[in-house]
Amino acid sequence: MTSHGHPPGRRRSGRLMVGASAITTLGSIPPFLIGAQAVEIRDDLGFGLGGFGVAVSLFFATAAVATVATSGVVDRMGRRRLLAVAGTLVALGGASMGTLVAGWWSLLLVMMVLGLGNAACQATANLLMARALPPGRRGLGFGVKQSAVPLAIMLGGLAVPTTGEIWGWRSTFLLTATLGLLVVVLAALTGRRRRAGAAPVAVEVDLFDVPPTLPLLLAALAITFASAAANFVGAFAASWGFEVGMTPSQTGLLMAAGSGGSIVVRIFSGWRADHRHGANLPVVATQMWVGAAACLGLVVQAEWAVWVFGLLAFSIGWSWPGLLLYAVARLGRDNPAKASGAIQAGAFTGGALGPLLLGGLSATAGFPVTWAVAAGCFLVAGVLILLSRRLFVADLVARPPREPFTYARVKVTGPTSPRPVPGQEG
Repeated sequence: MTSHGHPPGRRRSGRLMVGASAITTLGSIPPFLIGAQAVEIRDDLGFGLGGFGVAVSLFFATAAVATVATSGVVDRMGRRRLLAVAGTLVALGGASMGTLVAGWWSLLLVMMVLGLGNAACQATANLLMARALPPGRRGLGFGVKQSAVPLAIMLGGLAVPTTGEIWGWRSTFLLTATLGLLVVVLAALTGRRRRAGAAPVAVEVDLFDVPPTLPLLLAALAITFASAAANFVGAFAASWGFEVGMTPSQTGLLMAAGSGGSIVVRIFSGWRADHRHGANLPVVATQMWVGAAACLGLVVQAEWAVWVFGLLAFSIGWSWPGLLLYAVARLGRDNPAKASGAIQAGAFTGGALGPLLLGGLSATAGFPVTWAVAAGCFLVAGVLILLSRRLFVADLVARPPREPFTYARVKVTGPTSPRPVPGQEG
């Protein structure tokens, strides 16, 4: 016990969760910074709504390609090297955005650099959650880690009436560049401490006990649909609010308030997952269907509707990523990095397609039609999640995992324990 009465393991877990959330926030924030400041940036650089959607999509597309291309080497690189790469890319991209971007084409190039930084940040954080946290705290860990995305949206929204209004939109990216440099310094200091101490224990990865392919693909496809809709909400809610009569400061506060609600729900969902005997994916599907209902409500062209349904879309409709990653990492057998990597790639793909396709649709058919299409994406995603769960559970019963599952620190299934009840796990 420490002098404050808290077990050292709990304090270490807390530091890991906060660190993973911070690095994820830093990697995720660029599209939401430009989303919250879209009106000013588009006027300054001289491009329209469709061009804005392409820039946001390229960020996520780059991250998706990088995630798929490096999925086999993430474990071998280790957290320190990944952290250094992530900080370098974030610093380079932020500094370029703040000083060099002068038009649409230069914006696209910088968004690619920032997309690579996001992929490195996500890989580092996922590796921390899947490998360094005790099993009984991973649900909460993934909830805290994935709260970084709404935190990024909140900070992006708060940047409009604060830093952006005082020093201009470029100053917000110079701030992220400074934080990226701090991450590089932290990685260097971490490496120095490890060299001075004992050598880290290598992580054994059973490459043969792979996740079942079909349910993993269905889950990745589900998050592609859901992320397409959710990232459209995050990137274009401010533009829709501006169209119905809200001021830029009001839309920024809306995004900040909705993101705060999403953070609370994500953390609570993760905490509940650690104390629930499975059945996490049905909760994910329900949250996605709430997102569908909220998008349908946004069809109403009124300020009150944007406030009410915008808050609902952010706080509950986009509260599922941490719980989904946690559930799939558990069901991914003894190779959680591969399982969570597939889900992360699906999230990035949806993040790329959403602003591109739905953003283009909003420019041609209008926002009301696009909100209805986004609702359909959420609806399909929930159905796919439940289909993937049935297949995950069937595989888990047929192939009990090598390591026992734990719930609230109690082992309930494994080689020497009863098999999971069909329909309960996941």
